[in-house]
Amino acid sequence: MFDSTAPDYNLVEKILGFGTGPWYRRQALLRAGLKAGMRVVDVGVGTGLVATQAAAIVGSAGSVVGIDPSQGMLQNARVPTGVRLLEGRAEDIPLPDNSCDFLSMGYALRHVGDLSRAFAEFRRVLQPGGRLCILEITRPDSALQTALLKIYLRAVVPALARLIVRNRSTSLLWQYYWDSIEACAPPHEILRALQEAGFAGGDRVVSFGMFSEYRAEKPAL
Repeated sequence: MFDSTAPDYNLVEKILGFGTGPWYRRQALLRAGLKAGMRVVDVGVGTGLVATQAAAIVGSAGSVVGIDPSQGMLQNARVPTGVRLLEGRAEDIPLPDNSCDFLSMGYALRHVGDLSRAFAEFRRVLQPGGRLCILEITRPDSALQTALLKIYLRAVVPALARLIVRNRSTSLLWQYYWDSIEACAPPHEILRALQEAGFAGGDRVVSFGMFSEYRAEKPAL
């Protein structure tokens, strides 16, 4: 599904986020401690939306590596020249130990089958003192807000997708988007898994009741 819908992903994402996606991603990365000169690994890079903002912040596209299991996403990624794209999974990152200062993941955590293994890999590729930032959409605490979000993602966005793209799978992808949000591990389990994987200072910042920013640090030696 991700391979076949990759060409349409960025267009539909603009509808989903009302065009605010780039600004929000950049601000979230800055809040998590990303700075100029850092080396970044972006897991679940998709079409490069987070990696593009990371490259702008660190000041060098060559300092950013994107990892994704979908060849379709990697082939349709729109990233600055110099960003390196590799096929791989969160549970098995094709990079050596201590490869980066900062590891990001944008809206892909709910597709990870084994949190413990993925977080162990995140800790392995981060150098001591490295920072972790995971962006995810979480079910709101408010029942009304949850209902509205569900209608928007399962009905409104897929309907708009059918109007602007020809690939039928694209509308199905955005229906699946909500299903994966419902099935995602709750915040307290994610924070506990980070702690059990050896991360320190784990916390969660929530914007607009549903945009979660999970942040943690690999302890320095």
